[in-house]
This record gives sequence, C-alpha cells and structure tokens, in this order.
Amino acid sequence: MEKGGEAGEYHSKDFEWEFVKNLVENDPSLSHHLQEPHLVDSSSSSFSSSVSKPWQDFHSRHSSGKFFKERRYLLKEFPELVLCGENTKLLEVGCGNGSTVLPVLRGSKNITVYACDCSSEALVRTKENINRAIATVDNFHSFTCDFSTSAFPNWLACHHCRHNKHCHHSGESDDTSLNEHCIGGVDFVTLIFTLSAVPKERMPRAIKECFAVLKPGGLLLFRDYGLYDMTMLRFEPEKCIGFREYVRSDGTLSYFFCLDTVKRLFTDAGFIEVELENCCVKAVNRRKNKNMYRIWVHGKFQKPFLK
Repeated sequence: MEKGGEAGEYHSKDFEWEFVKNLVENDPSLSHHLQEPHLVDSSSSSFSSSVSKPWQDFHSRHSSGKFFKERRYLLKEFPELVLCGENTKLLEVGCGNGSTVLPVLRGSKNITVYACDCSSEALVRTKENINRAIATVDNFHSFTCDFSTSAFPNWLACHHCRHNKHCHHSGESDDTSLNEHCIGGVDFVTLIFTLSAVPKERMPRAIKECFAVLKPGGLLLFRDYGLYDMTMLRFEPEKCIGFREYVRSDGTLSYFFCLDTVKRLFTDAGFIEVELENCCVKAVNRRKNKNMYRIWVHGKFQKPFLK
C-alpha cells in the first residue's frame, strides 16, 4: 500500500464520507450492511457474557506483541498529550499491547499513565513492550478492568466525583468524607479503537464510567472505526449480529460509528463536544490496483466545569 507520510495519512481528508456512502448504497452486494439483521439469536447480547475471553485468547495468540504498530500519530492528533503540565494523569482504556501507551510515554515525561484492559494477557504484553522500548519507567501503572461491566477503582476518582456530574477539583483535603468536592480523577481518558469492541447495549454505561473518573474540564480523546470503513465492508452477512455491529471469526466484536451516534452517546453521558469529524484516508494497493477507503471517527469531549 502507498500513502505519503504518516502525518498525511492521518491528518488529511482524501475524500468526503458521502462519496463512500453513495458507493455502498448503490452496490447490491453490500446491501446487508444497510439493514438490521432479522435473526433473533444474532445479537450482541448473545456475546456479552464472553467479551473478555476472546480478547484474552487473541493476545495469547499474538504474544510477540507485533500485531499492532505503535500509534505515533496520536500525539499529532491529540497535541494536548504533549503540551500538558506536570503531574498530569491519563487513563488509557483498552490498552491492548501498548500501541497507544508507548508513544504517550515517549512523548511526555509529565504524564502518569494508568492503563487498563479486560484481558490480563494484554497487560502482560503491554509491560513487555514498554520494558523493551524504554529503559526506566516509573510513570506507568496497569490494572485489569472491563469498563463495560465494572466500575473503575475508587482511587482513580473520589466517591463524590463518581456520582456527581458537576463537582469541581479542589486540593483542600485528602479526606473525601470531609470535602464535598472532587479531589481526584484524571486529566485525560483515551478511548482508541476500544468502544467498538464493547457490545452496543453496554456502551452508554462504559462512557459514563469514563465521565466519572475525569476531573471537571478533563478531556476524553476518541478514535474508532467509522461507518463504511473498508473493514466493515469485508464482513459477510452471517457476521452481522446487529445494526452496524459484527463478530469476527475469533469471537471479538466490532461496531462502526456514524458521527450522530458518537455525539449522542457522549453528550447523553454529560460530555461537551469539542471536536468530532470523520477522518477519511485513501490508500492504494499497487499489486491489486485497488483503492482502499479507510474511515475513522476522531473526537474530543470535555467534562464540564462547575458553573
């Protein structure tokens, strides 16, 4: 495949999303992507109880840690991660093998990174990759958590903050029983190709968990698969388990987002939209003389300050 330069690959808009939408809607062979499946047993709820296990198996199979490339482009997409001040805290949700964590740790010494994944095997891979890439790391901490079914640990945010959308940050006391305002929380949450792997019915709860651990004014940084991305169009009809929702042969799930869905999910959880757009990239397979249209959703959402 050819595409000039990493910065160009992730920052340019090579085509309008409506161009691919028209291609899909006028191709009869792709009509199954436009309709909700009618099979009663073919829904994400059938897979909900075993979301973690397929990812555990996935990371066991790819134990070399080379399946994902380091996502260096993220520091260009989200420069806040480089420009942040001292004592900044970031929660990376769904860290996989560390492809997001590594460039953040390399790019900023001011950030303390907390990383979680539903797969304990993924955390092992992440630690191995970090230790290979960086000589000494004292600003990285990991823990196992499926944020679609479980709350984040209390030490990420004070109890009051978890249940109050409008609390503000205060450093007056370390005792949350004496201080009604938030004294904890993280400055950033990153959701990079993570939410699409969560069963659709669990997404609202998962996003509310992210909201709860952010400091007021904190940012959630989002990137995930967009509607009509090339990978969506490769799924056969029998892999469709819900509207725009698919299951891979290894049992992992994949949802493809339109902008309206993303906006609704995050604003319903209490977030303010800061940025939201499709990132549309055209790559060319020279060997097959074929154009490949990649579509990702890029977003930034802020937890409101107390008025």
